[in-house]
Amino acid sequence: MVKEEILERIYTIPLRKEWLKAPRYKRAKKAIKAIREFLAKHMKVPNRDTKKIKIDPWVNKAIWLRGIRKPPHKITVKAIKDSENNVRVEFVGLPKKFKVEEQILKKKMEKAKIMEAKLMEKKKEKEKKEEEKEEKKEKKEEKEREEKEKILHKEIETKKEKIVTKPTKEKKEMRRMALEK
Repeated sequence: MVKEEILERIYTIPLRKEWLKAPRYKRAKKAIKAIREFLAKHMKVPNRDTKKIKIDPWVNKAIWLRGIRKPPHKITVKAIKDSENNVRVEFVGLPKKFKVEEQILKKKMEKAKIMEAKLMEKKKEKEKKEEEKEEKKEKKEEKEREEKEKILHKEIETKKEKIVTKPTKEKKEMRRMALEK
């Protein structure tokens, strides 16, 4: 399902009459609503459904640039209607300020991604080092256990030899005493 562009137009939308109807603390919101209503009417959206109108973030920024109390008096936008009767609204004549801001944001995002990648690499390296340290500790502990086992085994063998030799000496002494009598 490919959305084909049916209609593309450029409009200069008058906003002053609309936002003057709203109190000062709601004027930017009213300007956005006015854009939606204007485009629903002029782009012939069925039932003037404002939910089918998607506003570009740059249009929103242009409205909110001077704050909620002082939106612009008029704005020039490019409206594109697709085959599903959805209208996409783009900002025409993007000021240099926005372009510079967008480039700065992109650079910041790239730097953030690079920094995040570096941090992930450092974390991986630390984890590897910790794993290696743990492996070394385990090897040392195993060697110590083996040495202790060898020492214990030797002690047990010597005790066995001692145990074995004691009865034989006693037996020899008993035989001598028996022979002497």
